[in-house]
Amino acid sequence: MSERHRTGLLVSVRSADEATTAIESGADLIDVKDPTKGPLGIAHHEAVAGVVAAVGGKVPVSAALGEWSPSVLTEAHWHLELPLNYVKWGLAGYKGGPGWGEDLLETKRQVPAGIEVVAVAYADWEKANSVPPMEVAKFAKRFRFRAFLLDTFVKEGKSLLDHMSPAEIREMVESLRRGMVAVAVGGSLKVEQLKQLKDVKPDWYAVRGSVCAGGKRDGVLDPVRVKKWKEALA
Repeated sequence: MSERHRTGLLVSVRSADEATTAIESGADLIDVKDPTKGPLGIAHHEAVAGVVAAVGGKVPVSAALGEWSPSVLTEAHWHLELPLNYVKWGLAGYKGGPGWGEDLLETKRQVPAGIEVVAVAYADWEKANSVPPMEVAKFAKRFRFRAFLLDTFVKEGKSLLDHMSPAEIREMVESLRRGMVAVAVGGSLKVEQLKQLKDVKPDWYAVRGSVCAGGKRDGVLDPVRVKKWKEALA
């Protein structure tokens, strides 16, 4: 890791046009999702293919695959044929037991070589009926995931900071990065909240709603809002 760490901007898009707008406005990583289908809603594979083509290798591309289930990769069959850098699925409804995670690792093993699987934790894990973030973080470090996303499951006007303090977020990010896991921090954050997170240095901040018209996740991507985030991270 470099001495002066620079935090990049991950922008979630739903189309090739939005991907082009995001890159032209300074996005460092493009994530493809369908925001009408939940926090990690899977987009149609043709939309993902269009985004990959539009990006043209300028920046890495990730794709959301929904929430984990035994059939998550079957449903994403065509997605996995694309030259993606990352894929991810949430753990809503997945609580596991004392030995939780074995089925997740088995799914990870089936992902084509060259595509990294992102470990995802929801800060509002109780509402998601999921696994606490610190447990997912330990899991990601133990099994050498290359990337981790801290997000929120319920998108109802609250943000990550309604569920975790800046100190808790910083501790988690620093622990993961010491373990050589790249970290994206999302959770409906607004650019103004970066002041509260000034000591948090993830690899990326992940945004969608705050860079769309009206601050709505299903709104049109606004290049002015993307640039505002980019400038705030400079």
